[in-house]
Amino acid sequence: MPIPADWPTTETEALAEQDRLRALVEPFGPGPVDGDLVAGVDVAYDDERDLVVAAAVLLDHSTLEVVEEATAVGRIAFPYIPGLLAFRELPAVLDALAALTRTPDLVVCDGYGLAHPRRLGLASHLGVLTGLRTYGVAKTPFTFTGTAPGPERGSWAPLMDTRTGDGQGEEVVGRAVRTRTGVKPVFVSVGHRIGLDEATASTLHLARDYRQPETTRRADSLCRRALTDLQHTTA
Repeated sequence: MPIPADWPTTETEALAEQDRLRALVEPFGPGPVDGDLVAGVDVAYDDERDLVVAAAVLLDHSTLEVVEEATAVGRIAFPYIPGLLAFRELPAVLDALAALTRTPDLVVCDGYGLAHPRRLGLASHLGVLTGLRTYGVAKTPFTFTGTAPGPERGSWAPLMDTRTGDGQGEEVVGRAVRTRTGVKPVFVSVGHRIGLDEATASTLHLARDYRQPETTRRADSLCRRALTDLQHTTA
């Protein structure tokens, strides 16, 4: 699928777009409720062919059963530059979401939202572009610091940015959340139109049986299968 004609192609353009979109983020709002549809999105790369595969998996929030799946394949839309990864991935992610026949009430991204040096990680960027409620769950805390949460499931500790440089001290950008007792935490941050308390509660609900939310696990598995199928058909 083609990259949007107006998509940034240089670092300068991407940084300007982040500045524009960051002001539109709403870091508050309700979490999902029974009956809602929650989507997980993830991507996988075929660097040899300059392709990215995106997957969107729609789950019933109450049962965590898969309702619908979709994938999309596109050209890698942007060079690899730390802090600007959303510009590489979002065109394919948007195509995968558009291929679903139903609109999710919430999208959980494998990555960051406000826990980003410029406060516009993939989850926030996606939320502002689409108007959807979004948040991010990452496996590592990027450049931020914090204490470890307690060892039991449900414990959390704030994820802090100490590099604000504006005289206002530390800023809370997310949480380290223990989804499984005795297992290392995941890192939750607001994307758009949801609060941090609500994103934390949603993560614990979705991570009922595993460290990662079921949305992330299912989307990761789907995009890897789609990538394997693509490589087999184009070999």
